[in-house]
Amino acid sequence: MKLINKKIKNLFIGALSVFTIATVNSCSSDYFDTNPTDAVSDAEAFSTADNVMAIVNGMIRNMYYRQNSNQGQAGQSGIMIMMDALGEDLVFPSTGNGWYLSTVRWQDQINENGANDLFPYQFYYALIRNANLIIQNAPRVPANTTSDALTIKKATGEAYAFRAFSYYMLVQLYGKRYVAGSTNSQNGVPLRLTVDEAPMKRNTVEEVYTQINQDLDTSLTYLKGTSRAVKSHFNESVVRGLIARVALTQGNYTLAAEQAKKARTGFALMSNTAYTSGFNTLEGNAEWMWGSTIISEQTDYFGNFGAYMSRNYNSTNIRKAPKAINSALYAKFPATDIRTKNFDPTGEHTSLGLPKTYSKFPYTSQKFLAVSQSDSRCDVPFMRSAEMYLIEAEALAKSGKETESKKVFNEFAKNRNPSYAGATTTGDAYISEILLSRRLELWGEGFRFLDLKRLNADLDRTGANHNSTVVNNVMTVSNTDKRWEYLIPRKEINANPLIEQNPL
Repeated sequence: MKLINKKIKNLFIGALSVFTIATVNSCSSDYFDTNPTDAVSDAEAFSTADNVMAIVNGMIRNMYYRQNSNQGQAGQSGIMIMMDALGEDLVFPSTGNGWYLSTVRWQDQINENGANDLFPYQFYYALIRNANLIIQNAPRVPANTTSDALTIKKATGEAYAFRAFSYYMLVQLYGKRYVAGSTNSQNGVPLRLTVDEAPMKRNTVEEVYTQINQDLDTSLTYLKGTSRAVKSHFNESVVRGLIARVALTQGNYTLAAEQAKKARTGFALMSNTAYTSGFNTLEGNAEWMWGSTIISEQTDYFGNFGAYMSRNYNSTNIRKAPKAINSALYAKFPATDIRTKNFDPTGEHTSLGLPKTYSKFPYTSQKFLAVSQSDSRCDVPFMRSAEMYLIEAEALAKSGKETESKKVFNEFAKNRNPSYAGATTTGDAYISEILLSRRLELWGEGFRFLDLKRLNADLDRTGANHNSTVVNNVMTVSNTDKRWEYLIPRKEINANPLIEQNPL
């Protein structure tokens, strides 16, 4: 990640609350006291264009850095693990040393006092507050040069993108799923669009999605035609990718297909060799559109994504509880599909030369590899063009354009499996083939819980390699279960008298 200056490497404004409101009894000050970035006054933060961009850099760092003393809460990268732990495709073969075990067991979202129920709420509203500060204050920042004006423009565009992304995640976690064609008047989350900290009710799901789309459109106007130094920043392509994601969730398939195609332009699919090289090179991989590069000076050691999801780092969690793929999912793909090479049915991983202290389980993953056994750094993928291919194919198929969809899907599928002859299924069976490919392709990248929710599907872990003891017998969950919505954290309820809790 590029640092703006030595004085303010990664600026994160440390005033008031990370929640929707602030009171003297809120835990906001504790959060900001332990934040790894520098906290300064609003006046200093908005005194120069470089300082405004430094706030963005601070938000970018917080996408992968732990937010408090809990090493399992490393920003977006930690939430990615949670989203897949809730699904059926990421398998925990043992309890290990306990990290994310409550998530696997579907206990986080029903404990309003729990750390992992609070964590996403706290994390995304902290990003939103800083985005609001930029949006509100950027117009008064001195633009003494053309370069200053461009820096302020980019920072503002990224702030709108951060706000949209954060609300998109929040409404999916704490609200009911979006239902295309309905009023979507069910409770979403409070929409705070200024730095004002007054109590607020929850906005409807429809209102939240309307604001998300407005913010993405506004972000696009600021970022269109601009460049970025590194892929940890937003640009036009990433914003279009987010528009495609949101449109797919809302069932707006025409928009989803259109924006996914535009988003992936210029981001070629990786070669089969690159696909099995460890998923740890953001800048050097043409397919990766957006992600986190963890530089050595800002590593988080046992808090890094690689400390939980790699196969080679020497952490207790990886030695005792390496992550595996759903064996039933793995069995649906031929050996000629390069994606199967990132998993070892024997669990031996002989090519990695793992020490004897590493527990071995069938179907464990080596998709993600850390720098070394002593260095847990592993670049974190937030968006790849592969996802855009799959969004485009699904959206075209669901909008009745199956022939066009197959052109897109076949191009993608033949890259992953040179022996693939092309899709021969039709209708629902063909859509199921796309969704199956999506499960394998995006394994471990934080999509499965959200996909199950948007598809209104049941959770089904049966018939695979899930250990019933590890998952505490949570093998199936109906799509009507209340646990698909996280409870509003108790600390927010105590601080905000207007907030309404989800059904317990």
